[in-house]
Amino acid sequence: MPTYAYRCRECSGTFELLRPMSESGAPAPCPEGHQDTVKLLTTVALTGSASGPAPVPAGGGGCCGGGCCG
Repeated sequence: MPTYAYRCRECSGTFELLRPMSESGAPAPCPEGHQDTVKLLTTVALTGSASGPAPVPAGGGGCCGGGCCG
């Protein structure tokens, strides 16, 4: 299940909820009990594996697959 971030408009606190995608737009009460909350837009960075960045392929490269584009 994805995690969604929310901000409370009453206390300005932020919090996260683990919920199904089908419930992403449902109201999410603040942990302090406030009801006026808004879902935050979050981004996910996909930059390789946990062991480091993705390897660079060997054998040339460039826009023409290793040849000269000149």
